[in-house]
Amino acid sequence: MDDEGIDRLIGMLSLKRKVRLLTGATTWRTAGEPGIGLREMVTSDGPAGVRGEAWDERRTSLLLPSASALGAMWDEELVERLGRLLATEAARKGVDVVLAPTLNLHRSPLGGRHFECFSEDPELTGRTGAALIRGIQALGVAATAKHYVGNDSETDRLTVDVRASERTLREVYLAPFEAAVEAGVWLVMAGYNAVSGTTMTASPLLAEPLKGEWGFDGVAVSDWAAVRSTEETGRAALDLAMPGPDSRWGPSLVRVVKDGLVPEEAVDEKVRRLLRLAGRVGALGSRRSRRVPASGASRDDRALLRRAVSAGCVLLRNDAVLPLDRAGLSTVAVVGVHAASPRVQGGGSAGVFCSGAVSPLAGIRARLRGRARVVYEPGPAPGAPPAPLGPDRCTDPVSGAPGVRLRVLDAAGRELYAEHRLSGRQLEPDLPAGAHTVEISAVLRPRRAGEWTFGVGGFGRMTLTVDDRTLLDGEFPADTDDPAVVHVTPPVHTARTVLTAARPVRVVVRRELVPGRGRATVVAAAPPEPDPVTALKDAERAARDADVAIVVVGTTEHGETEGHDRAGLSLGGHQDELVRAVAAANPRTVVVVNSGGPVELPWHREAGAVLLTWFPGQEAGAGLADVLFGLAEPGGRLPTTWAASLADAPVTDTRPVDGRLDYTEGLHIGHRAWLRAGREPAYWFGHGLGYTTWEYAAVEVPARVPAGEPFTVRVTVRNTGARAGREVVQVYLSRPDSAVERPERWFAGYATVRGEAGRTASAEVVVGPRAVRHWSEADRGWATEPGPYRIAVGRSAGDTRWEGTVSIT
Repeated sequence: MDDEGIDRLIGMLSLKRKVRLLTGATTWRTAGEPGIGLREMVTSDGPAGVRGEAWDERRTSLLLPSASALGAMWDEELVERLGRLLATEAARKGVDVVLAPTLNLHRSPLGGRHFECFSEDPELTGRTGAALIRGIQALGVAATAKHYVGNDSETDRLTVDVRASERTLREVYLAPFEAAVEAGVWLVMAGYNAVSGTTMTASPLLAEPLKGEWGFDGVAVSDWAAVRSTEETGRAALDLAMPGPDSRWGPSLVRVVKDGLVPEEAVDEKVRRLLRLAGRVGALGSRRSRRVPASGASRDDRALLRRAVSAGCVLLRNDAVLPLDRAGLSTVAVVGVHAASPRVQGGGSAGVFCSGAVSPLAGIRARLRGRARVVYEPGPAPGAPPAPLGPDRCTDPVSGAPGVRLRVLDAAGRELYAEHRLSGRQLEPDLPAGAHTVEISAVLRPRRAGEWTFGVGGFGRMTLTVDDRTLLDGEFPADTDDPAVVHVTPPVHTARTVLTAARPVRVVVRRELVPGRGRATVVAAAPPEPDPVTALKDAERAARDADVAIVVVGTTEHGETEGHDRAGLSLGGHQDELVRAVAAANPRTVVVVNSGGPVELPWHREAGAVLLTWFPGQEAGAGLADVLFGLAEPGGRLPTTWAASLADAPVTDTRPVDGRLDYTEGLHIGHRAWLRAGREPAYWFGHGLGYTTWEYAAVEVPARVPAGEPFTVRVTVRNTGARAGREVVQVYLSRPDSAVERPERWFAGYATVRGEAGRTASAEVVVGPRAVRHWSEADRGWATEPGPYRIAVGRSAGDTRWEGTVSIT
């Protein structure tokens, strides 16, 4: 429907009915209006998978690798295919709007939400995000670019006031959103934070540059519960307040419009954009239009997710250990808790319940079945809080089925509702009228004797009993209003008791509901931790007796999650000791790092090979095995510079001072900051090894380029190794004698090539005009400085193989 037709529909609505459309009808749905043929539109979190409208472990979703893994792919075609997979999942679940991609940057390595963001660089982030958007929207599902803008860390994220110069915002933090608009994104989400003193849901940045200069014609939606005023946000270019049905708009917005404080034309424009979105997703008119078959997951889907694992894996180091030859192996030692229980996704609101996740241990065993013996040693415990109960460890005390019993009680303790569930993590239990208490109970059959750790998560009055013995009983008030913490990851409080092996115990957790503090309730348990010294010796012995050792280490859900920034980059627990012990026992040690963002690797030169898998999604172990045994090449390149230690990193601050977080580093984040500081990281942005080697044979660059025009850098590379492979050719620019402040060197573009052993291939890297422009604060516009620019071509920001000059005329 064109805008003229939309305006006719708007003319049929009263002010009250128009305003009603601008606040969600539920947590995940927009309001409908049958009188004009508008149905409700369904939204869902989506960076790693499409959850749908409910947190329910029985409704599983396909789980993609984390966004940081997608950023590591440097492969827009594959990212676009993954976007189409998200759209197919959305159709299967009746979802119209996927709340992805996240286009914030890896400004500080301590950012707690690294896993949900693509990279440290605006160009790479913009290209990757645009590819995902194209994939999602090609099938009639809306994508959402978020969180506009400056939401690059989690500390005090609801209230932090980010201060950055206009030039820094334009060239660095707004640039990925501009690329998203150019890709045709249908929604942009305003973040919780403020920029330059104004909260983003009321920010003038929603009007300019988003809707004016860039020409964004879609919907500007708030982050959930980010609208905190009526008049200010009503006058701003925000279009949709989520969630609903309650918000600062509704009757309050009607009142300020009638009082003349907000023009009704502003309301009409918001409704116009909402109806335009509805037409795009097939929610406007008599027929639902969707070009996606609403089918379940297929074998092809899993094959794509498996390929995505290897495509995102970054081989940091390889001392002729990988790939492993199955024919030469008789015993393989697999070590580490993460090998059997990997982190396949990050923590927070974007999480989904997936089925059939393949662990690294399972993937390696499947690949070596019938060929070699696999010995597993968990090593010391990683020091994480106990995990929620699952069907593999407990049964429903009523039915005896694997899982737990969920009950909702009234104030007198009478049962209002009960059902069998599969998980001890219940985030959205149904609450009938009169609900007062949520109860989760289970029968646990301990496989090991000793002191077990039990936990209960939530807020308010909570109790935890084991066989009628009270382990916890107290009031646990909330110290935050962050919805990700309140509704998704409430803190877990723990207590311990001694259990006897194979003797069943009944575990009961009760949580009294508190207004405004959600209903999420968690019951968790963990067996006695092994003696660290003994566990290290067992792992060392297994490694010494094996032909090769594979150690899997990583972060925990409480270290990398939405709502919290990280306190440090250490892996924690005894994981560094574990790697060193195994590497000392067997020089053919492969260390697999399972994290969403940078971690310190103090032992990286001691290991035979170091492979980064990020949070690899549900096909984690299958894709990892493909890489380890050479069925696939590790295709990833680092999207973020990794420090040897936190103390080396030039930009680390995430904590506001007096409510403000000043981006004092300006343009200089990521590899730009490292180059400016003259420091050497452990691994540069763009670094990544394959299973072959490449020689940069020739580079062609035009001598002169008119300002405002793109130019092409042609690079001839030769595969000098023994097998076919893929190379990511990267181009960087610098302007040593610039009249304006610039980075020492900045990323300008890339292209990938594939080649057989001994063959040459040609890469064509198109450098767009924005790579040489800068924002002039004096002129409030873009400018291009004429003159010579240095071009560096190579394999990473710190490994350049050719340098030359181009003159911008």
